[in-house]
Amino acid sequence: MSGHSKWATIKRKKAAVDAKRGKIFTKLIKEITIAAREGGGDPDGNPRLRLAVDNAKAANMPQDNIERAIKKATGELEGVTYHELIYEGYGPAGVAVLVEVATDNKNRTVAEVRHVFSKHNGSLGESGSVAWMFDRKGIITLSSQGKTEDEILEIILDAGADDLQTEDDFFEVQTSLEAFDPVRKSLSEKNLQIENASLQWIAKNLVPMRGEESEKLMKLIESLEDLDDVQNVFSNADFEDIPTRTA
Repeated sequence: MSGHSKWATIKRKKAAVDAKRGKIFTKLIKEITIAAREGGGDPDGNPRLRLAVDNAKAANMPQDNIERAIKKATGELEGVTYHELIYEGYGPAGVAVLVEVATDNKNRTVAEVRHVFSKHNGSLGESGSVAWMFDRKGIITLSSQGKTEDEILEIILDAGADDLQTEDDFFEVQTSLEAFDPVRKSLSEKNLQIENASLQWIAKNLVPMRGEESEKLMKLIESLEDLDDVQNVFSNADFEDIPTRTA
């Protein structure tokens, strides 16, 4: 099992800042809209939509907002059509960066993403240039709820999870794509408090980043995340020594 992950802590705190800014609602609404458009508006028959709705509820999104997003996606209300894209590029020191976007204007978004890469000593690459360095995994964040690592480890292994990272007040559970939904259901049935569950790109191997290079890469990632169309940013950097920043 994995040990401490500075990046897991950074992501969690950044998500909290996004929630305060209200930006998290925009990301969640886009995910609900895309999921409902592709798989139908019934969460019981659409696992991706069920996950998006659960995450929206966990973020305290009003039910009216959720229902409105679903209706726009299914055509009951007029709405915007979002396209999912992945941009691949290189950050400082040549580290790999994957950017997931949901946009209604591809030309605008690629121009904005390219500009941010260039501004922060990076470059936008071609499709396939860095994606091979990552695996698609399920990530589930649990509140510790006073449980020990051994207790959580036994539960997640029985549920079919692959890996566990521990921090002071939360656990990060990693699963395969196939096991993601069953594990999420199993943990929920055991009354564990799921803060967030999502599919993410996890680097196969990490590249150590220290000092000034770490700071430069964090500025690139934060600037990408500030773009309205960006849903998630992933990197193969090891930020173990970087100071934790939340804004």
